[in-house]
Amino acid sequence: MILNDDERWARVKARDRRADGLFVTGVLTTGIYCRPSCAARHPKRSNVRFFDDGRAAQGAGLRACKRCHPDDVAPDEAAVAKAVELLEAGPATLEELGAATGYSPGHLQRVFKRAMGVSPAAYARARRKGRADEALSRETRVTDAIYEAGYEAPSRFYEDRKGKGMSASAWKKGGAGATIRYAVVDSAMGPMLVAATDKGICRLSFGEDEAALTKRFPKATILPDDGKIADWVAGAVQAVEAPLAMPDLPLDVAGTAFQEAVWQELRKIPPGETRSYAELAAAVGKPGAVRAAGSANGANHVSVLIPCHRVVRSDGSLGGYAWGLEIKKRLLEAEGVTPDQAKLDL
Repeated sequence: MILNDDERWARVKARDRRADGLFVTGVLTTGIYCRPSCAARHPKRSNVRFFDDGRAAQGAGLRACKRCHPDDVAPDEAAVAKAVELLEAGPATLEELGAATGYSPGHLQRVFKRAMGVSPAAYARARRKGRADEALSRETRVTDAIYEAGYEAPSRFYEDRKGKGMSASAWKKGGAGATIRYAVVDSAMGPMLVAATDKGICRLSFGEDEAALTKRFPKATILPDDGKIADWVAGAVQAVEAPLAMPDLPLDVAGTAFQEAVWQELRKIPPGETRSYAELAAAVGKPGAVRAAGSANGANHVSVLIPCHRVVRSDGSLGGYAWGLEIKKRLLEAEGVTPDQAKLDL
């Protein structure tokens, strides 16, 4: 994958682990070079120079960061980075990925899923779907968009959209055809509504009730929970009250391609860390779309599970939050972030 300097800087600002091994970041004022994902304070852009690897950085008189150890990119990380590079370029079978990385297909599958949270095939489908959504926004003919996204046949395109929970059209049409169960429970942040389809949680909010849920999904069948989503409700409470041990809960949400890309980046922000709206826009490859990233952040349907509260303004102030700044502040404090600590790196 060949990245220009603006793209590299966006990866650094997003602390994108997928970029580790692709390049290193040299800081001229400190004489140190780092991995793109280094957790250290971000330097000023004017003080940064990018190098293809540590050897090139050393040739310029820089030394390796003792925090992120940029020269110690493990073989597994390098293999995952190579596999991601190939999948971003186009379709590739597990056997092809294994041959390119020197791993057996089965071992690469395990390593990739451990690092990325999904299998290579699932990653490829998600990227292909994203490319299709982008193409659909440009093309007037669906067939043209399908082939531009890399699908071999239209049947594959439609197969990718089956069984994924509430469809995007159902979201737009008020949940038409969906059955949604809900519960209102006590949490550290006050009354919390958790609602879910059979596929996953579709709404997590504070201070809402059945009336608010019905207003959001007027064409869905709304039912009080009879125990079917009890485990998900308990998991949602744990996510609020013990964010460092947040369980992996299934979600059933839908939005535009851009919104879903933003939500995906939000889920990558670790507990106890914050990002600015500008960093969020850069992370999805749209550094100029700061306002749009903020809107996508605000359109999040499942508070906490997609942690939009971890996004603050560039000056460190809390910014907005659908459920009030007091709840946002308390959610951050539960993760060990105080208002002073919420200020971002310059």
